[in-house]
Amino acid sequence: MSNKSIVSIIIFSLFSCSCIQPGNGARILAIESFAGRSHWNFVSAVLRAMTDNGHNVTVFTPFLDGNRENYTEIDMSSMFPIKVGMSIVDMRAIFSNQFKPLSFMLELARLSCDILQKNEQLNDILKNKLQTDFDAILFEPTIVSGCLTHLGANSSLPVIHASAIPINTYTERITYGDVSNPATVTTMTFQTAVPKTFIQRLINTIAWLYTSIIIGFQEFLLQLFESKPFDLATTKPPSLVFMNTHFISDKPRPTPLNVVNVGGIHLKPPKKIPKDILEFIEDAPHGVVVFTFGSTTSMTTLPKNILTAFKEALAELPQKVLLKYEEEMKDKPKNVMTIKWLPQRDILLHRNIKLFVSHGGISGLYEAVDAGVPVLGFPLFGDQYRNIDNLVEAGMAKSMELYSVTKDNFLNNVLDLVNNEKYSHNAKIASEIFKDRPMSPEKSVAYWTEYVIRHKGAPHLKSQALNLTWYQYFLLDIIVVILIFIFIIILIVLKFFKFVRTFYTKICSSFSKVKSD
Repeated sequence: MSNKSIVSIIIFSLFSCSCIQPGNGARILAIESFAGRSHWNFVSAVLRAMTDNGHNVTVFTPFLDGNRENYTEIDMSSMFPIKVGMSIVDMRAIFSNQFKPLSFMLELARLSCDILQKNEQLNDILKNKLQTDFDAILFEPTIVSGCLTHLGANSSLPVIHASAIPINTYTERITYGDVSNPATVTTMTFQTAVPKTFIQRLINTIAWLYTSIIIGFQEFLLQLFESKPFDLATTKPPSLVFMNTHFISDKPRPTPLNVVNVGGIHLKPPKKIPKDILEFIEDAPHGVVVFTFGSTTSMTTLPKNILTAFKEALAELPQKVLLKYEEEMKDKPKNVMTIKWLPQRDILLHRNIKLFVSHGGISGLYEAVDAGVPVLGFPLFGDQYRNIDNLVEAGMAKSMELYSVTKDNFLNNVLDLVNNEKYSHNAKIASEIFKDRPMSPEKSVAYWTEYVIRHKGAPHLKSQALNLTWYQYFLLDIIVVILIFIFIIILIVLKFFKFVRTFYTKICSSFSKVKSD
C-alpha cells in the first residue's frame, strides 16, 4: 500500500470519528430549579451520565456533591430553602385533596423562578455567555408553571429538560405541545394509576380541566397583576426531555419523540453496607423489613396513635426491622433497629430483605423494583399515590391509607406481603422487565444529548402541536365550522319542510275550494 493511500485512510478515519461523535466534549449549562433532594437525585444522575461520557457540565444547584472532572458547581443553597424532615401532618394538610396542592405548587414554582431571575451570575451567563460558552442548556422544569420556559430563548442552543416526575398538568401543552387524554392518563395527584370506572374518569377529567384551565388562569392573573421579568420573556419549548419514568411505575401514554424515559438512572452499583447494619441484617433468620418515609418528611412527626400502632405491630413480627427514625425511639421493639440515615439502595439489594415499607417516592420505588422486593406503600402526597398504585397493578405491592392504619391491618398486610410468594414472584418479574432495555438510561442520556446538539436542536423530533394555537389544537375552529355547516343544513331542511307544508296547505285549500264549488 502506498504512503498516499495510508494517509488517505488516516484522514478518512479521523473524519469518520469526528462525524460519529461530534457531541463529545459538549459544554452543558445546568440549572436545578427545585430544592428537593429526591428531585436532585434524578437531575444529578443525568448530569453524571453526561460527565462520564466526556461532556463538561456547569451547574447552578442548592445541593453540592463536590466538583469533579468535567463538573463545576455554583452554590445556590443560600438562595433556596432546602427543607427536610417536614411534619407529616402539615404535608398531609397541604395535599389533603388533588386540587388544593396545585395552587400551592404554582406559588412555589414562581418563587423558584424569581430566585433564579435574581441570580446575577446566572443572568450574566444567560445574557452574555450562553451562546459562546455553551452548547446546550439543561434544567428541571417547574411542574405547574411555564415560568422557566424563557431559559435559553435568546440563543439558538438546544434546551433540555430533566423532569424528576411525569408532567401531568397544563404545562404539558407548553412542554410537549400535546396533552394527555384524561380517559387513559391520570393527573399528577390522582390516587390511581389509571382511571378504570366512570366515576374515576369523571373525577380525572374534572381534575384535568382544573389543572388546564383554573391553574393556567391563576398564572395568567399573576402575570397580569404581579408580573415578573420572566413573564415577559419569550418562551422556548425543549428540544429534549429526560423523564424519570418507566412503564413499570408509570403507565404508557402518548408522548412526542423528544421525550426519553430514563427512570432509574440514579441507581448506582451497590457499595458495602456499614458493619453494624450488615450484622443486623444477616443475623435475621426470618429476614428483614426496611421501613422509611424518605428524607422530606420525618417519622417523628407522626400522630401518636399511628406511631403506637406501628410499634405494636412491628413488635409482633418474626422479622427484624430497619427503621429510619430521626430521634431516639421510646419503647422501641427489640426486633427494631432505628437509624437516622439508611444506605437504602445497598440494603434493598441484600438477599435477606423481605419487604420495603415506603411513602412511595419514585426514587425509592425504583430501588425496590430493581432489587425485586415487594412494597407496602403509605402514600403521603403528590405523585406517590400513582407510584404505589402502579406497583399494586404489577402485583408486587399493597397500598394503605396512613390515617386509617391500625396495629392489626398493618400487621396483617406486612405478613401477607412477606409470606405470600406471589408478591415476591411478581416483584422479580417486575425487576426483570425494569432491567430489560435496549440501552441503559446513562447511555440514553449521552446519545440523545449528543443527538440534539448534532442536529441543532433536532426540531424534527418536536410535535407539530407546538405550531398550533390552543383553539387549533383542540379543533375548536373545525368544530365551529362543522356546527355552522350542520346549522345551515338544518336551516335548509326546516325551510324545505316549511315550503312543502305551505305548498301542501295551499294545494289542499285549493282542492277543497274546487270540491265545494
